[in-house]
Amino acid sequence: MATKHRPEHHSELQVESPMDYAQHEATYNGFITLVKWTVLALAVTTIILYFVIKP
Repeated sequence: MATKHRPEHHSELQVESPMDYAQHEATYNGFITLVKWTVLALAVTTIILYFVIKP
């Protein structure tokens, strides 16, 4: 014979802490700055290698 199960009571939903947008934007801006400098360094390295290793 099947028994009826009562629905279990769930605890209240926990609201996550709000995202720290200032820190997020600072990290993103740091990442973008790093990418810009890396691209610039690779371009300069490529140009230098072009003139140093001539065919």
